[in-house]
Amino acid sequence: MKTTADIRKAFLDFFAEREHRIVPSSPLVPANDPTLLFTNAGMVQFKDVFLGSEKRSYTRATSSQRCVRAGGKHNDLENVGYTARHHTFFEMLGNFSFGDYFKREAIQYAWEFLTKVCGFPPEKLWVTVFEEDDEAADIWLQEIGVDPERFSRIGAADNFWAMGDTGPCGPCTEIFYDHGPEVPGGPPGTPEEDGDRYIEVWNLVFMQYDRASDGTLSPLPAPSVDTGMGLERLAAILQGVHSNYDIDLFRHLIDAAAKLTAAQDRDSASLKVIADHIRACAFLIVDGVLPSNEGRGYVLRRIIRRAIRHGYKLGCEGLFFSRMVAPLAEVMGDAYPELVHKQDFVTDVLEREEKRFGETLDQGMTLLEGVIADLDGREIPGGVAFKLYDTYGFPVDLTRDIARERELTVDEEGFEHAMNQQRERARAAGKFTGADGMPAELIAELPATRFLGYEQHAVDDAEVLAILVEGKPVDSLSAGDEAVLVLDRTPFYAESGGQVGDTGRLEGQGGRFEVTDTRKFAGAFHGHVGRLADGSLKIGDRLSGQIDSRRRADIVRHHSATHLLHSALRTVLGEHVQQKGSLVAPDRLRFDFSHHAPVSEEELAEIERLVNEQIQANVEAEVREMPFDEAIEAGALAFFDEKYGDDVRVLRFGDFSMELCGGTHVDRMGDIGLFKIVSETGISAGVRRIEAVAGRVAVDWLQKLDHSVREASGQLKTSPEQLSDRIGQLLGRSRELEKELERLKGKLASAAGSDLASQAVDVEGVKLIAAHLEGADPNSLRDTVDQLKNKIGSGVIVLGTAAGGGVRLVAGVTKDLTGKLKAGELVNHVASQVGGKGGGRPDFAQAGGSDVSALPGALDSVADWLRERL
Repeated sequence: MKTTADIRKAFLDFFAEREHRIVPSSPLVPANDPTLLFTNAGMVQFKDVFLGSEKRSYTRATSSQRCVRAGGKHNDLENVGYTARHHTFFEMLGNFSFGDYFKREAIQYAWEFLTKVCGFPPEKLWVTVFEEDDEAADIWLQEIGVDPERFSRIGAADNFWAMGDTGPCGPCTEIFYDHGPEVPGGPPGTPEEDGDRYIEVWNLVFMQYDRASDGTLSPLPAPSVDTGMGLERLAAILQGVHSNYDIDLFRHLIDAAAKLTAAQDRDSASLKVIADHIRACAFLIVDGVLPSNEGRGYVLRRIIRRAIRHGYKLGCEGLFFSRMVAPLAEVMGDAYPELVHKQDFVTDVLEREEKRFGETLDQGMTLLEGVIADLDGREIPGGVAFKLYDTYGFPVDLTRDIARERELTVDEEGFEHAMNQQRERARAAGKFTGADGMPAELIAELPATRFLGYEQHAVDDAEVLAILVEGKPVDSLSAGDEAVLVLDRTPFYAESGGQVGDTGRLEGQGGRFEVTDTRKFAGAFHGHVGRLADGSLKIGDRLSGQIDSRRRADIVRHHSATHLLHSALRTVLGEHVQQKGSLVAPDRLRFDFSHHAPVSEEELAEIERLVNEQIQANVEAEVREMPFDEAIEAGALAFFDEKYGDDVRVLRFGDFSMELCGGTHVDRMGDIGLFKIVSETGISAGVRRIEAVAGRVAVDWLQKLDHSVREASGQLKTSPEQLSDRIGQLLGRSRELEKELERLKGKLASAAGSDLASQAVDVEGVKLIAAHLEGADPNSLRDTVDQLKNKIGSGVIVLGTAAGGGVRLVAGVTKDLTGKLKAGELVNHVASQVGGKGGGRPDFAQAGGSDVSALPGALDSVADWLRERL
């Protein structure tokens, strides 16, 4: 038994032979469990079984459960890469009994697997039990025959498990592996237990009691067993290594990461971080989590960005993290086929995130390096940490990670203060500045507004029931006053369900009121928001009203098209599509829906075709009022987060679309005229957005597009039909010119290298070149260093240039000198004088700075720096 895969299989087979059902790993996102951010233990998928609220067809189970501990209460993220056994992602081997066997069998199974299957010598194992669990102690000492010298009783803090403050709980027994006296550390329960000599291997939990709210423990009618053993820890012991990162699975991933990043030190903490993080990221994406700025998606983004930053530390500036999916699938794909099935999707998600973060990483690092260089103390200000988070997308724990490497801290209180200020600004910006409600007394006194807008666009003799100015009732208005009018009846549709409110005018003998919006208050009153253009107005006046019919017609077309779009999306993408929000306006529609990936051009074309096909069919719109339950039973969709009454309005377009909707719609589908998708984007994890236009707006949009195409064709001296080919030709030519430019830059670097090589000076027997190259870009600097190394054979090179208002530096040390001279130390010496800091490999390093005027003096100081070290 050598590989991790062999060990996983041996464990599952062992328990399968003992009548345990092999249960596949559940997803990392717990089903219907709001108490957990991620699945963090093997028992999570059996939680309801242990609580007695779910029955399974088996009473014995075994699994290798995928787990993540990188957010919330269970968070090992910041330790990953710096210890031998911390991971964001790990596999938990477990066997479970649901009211079947109990302590005796669980202990016997564990001992047999470890000593017989794994071949552990009994004298290498140490056992603990809960200090009051005499039953387990007797089984270990009397029946198993564990040496009393390798046995201890431990208190409740470590050896008593509970699902929560109340409910199932019970004692634990743990098995430790002794790595031997040459490793520091003492047995469990001793002051020296935190050392690495005794490593916990297996924890057996005996769910024996039900804890009441007053702390009383009552025996459970069907005691159960829940065990957990880390696969990575077990593999490390069986493969004869001390660190989990030295097992076969991790060596494969670390070797792949080293190859992708060109890292030389295979024991680098950064390589361990990358190897660990690719497992967590890939399996989170497989299980439906996508990078975002909140919740699980934010945790995923943090892990991705931490991995990318460690690649950056290793000197890798290209894409590498998304390329780690393939080697991961090689070592874990057999056990988890879903990883292979979704390999391309996972790679695409990570590549997009990698490119996105790469665009801002350099800027953020430059800011942070400048702040660190100017620090008076050892603490990075909270405002800086917040700016990195808010502007550059740096999770604060990434800033903490960098700070720890520099032996610095982060002002956590200042960061939280800045975050709270932002939240307050967001809340303030989100407040409605006009009429933001109705007084309770009006809500109680006034009758609900009678809406006439389904059948008519105008009203006569409507009574003014209330006038609100800044949310307060008044008796009258004068010309120029802004207010909200509440009428007894109206044709004006109040904003609801994504459809914007109507505009228009209200007129009476006393004056004219221009309606700029219509909003619904307390779910029953239509508030006409606007301004009294002339005259005066008072409560009790009778008004005639007319909505902007042309605007309403545009809204109606877009709203009806939204229903057709929803059905087309479900037809093309699948029935998992659900509406997550919408906006229906006169100039466009916006539709948010659940979907795991960007919609392809082919899929968008088919969706658009289906909608226009329905429009051309010109089926009559059928609107019915019916009880809610009856509507749902008939197949009406009610996905959007609306509150529905006992009776609902159902809109049906033939056999294509049937939904609950209180909006206004066309009489026949043909009235929509034309439908055109304008854009498709992602707005959050698992939520996409389509924007589209319909009717005359769609015609206008297409005419403008046609004009732009014809104008572009004229400028490029080709026909609209040949425009794409012409653009392709120009892009090809542009690429050729870029290649030629790079070739010329290479020649320039070579020429510069030849000139500079002759300027090398001798410092204590070592050749030194320290020079300022005007106008050089990063690639030219690196190429020139390589050229100079080849020309001088042995020596030290420092090159600097002014770039973008700052300084860019590179340093190179030939291989024969890296034993006593480090490029990273050299570049930091120069960078510290120009307001910056940097780092890299012993033979090559780079840095940035802000003080261009100090560059000549900084380069002149290199000779003295070199003399001090020779």
